Amino acid sequence: MRKLSMDELNRLSVEEFKEKQKAPIVIVLDNIRSLNNVGSAFRTSDAFLLEKIILCGITGTPPHRDIQKTALGATESVDWEYVEDTARAVEGLKEAGYTICGLEQVERSVKLHEFNPEKNKKYALVFGNEVFGVEDHVLEKCDQVLEIPQLGTKHSLNISVTMGITLWDFMTKLKLLG
Repeated sequence: MRKLSMDELNRLSVEEFKEKQKAPIVIVLDNIRSLNNVGSAFRTSDAFLLEKIILCGITGTPPHRDIQKTALGATESVDWEYVEDTARAVEGLKEAGYTICGLEQVERSVKLHEFNPEKNKKYALVFGNEVFGVEDHVLEKCDQVLEIPQLGTKHSLNISVTMGITLWDFMTKLKLLG
């Protein structure tokens, strides 16, 4: 067994990425304080060929060296925009026909493994602040609140891990991984 070379991985150029049809998923970052987590969101969004990222509130925006350090250039491929108010961003996405799913631990949340996204729908996934989570008034605007079940003592995952798990789940269920 050997590792594949960069040529064998058939990586898209930034131009090719921009032209490809995207997965019908938008990421919304609600007041993310860590620039490394923002960079990770870009890198993960690039990996899954997502439509775009909406950065809200205190969430840092490119260009910034701490974002770049984790994004590894994905700020050039993934479309993004800044919207100061997360609730306003969510309302705009709803008007554009997106189903809004917050990722949070709340009463009556739907366990991620029990949620089945529909192939013909567009989704916006809202990820919240590392300490306070998704803001309550934003959660009220969500069509669904999804939760990743956890078994340990912390009952908390880093946002980049939560994003990776959630996107893998969506991409697999929507059969978008080729």
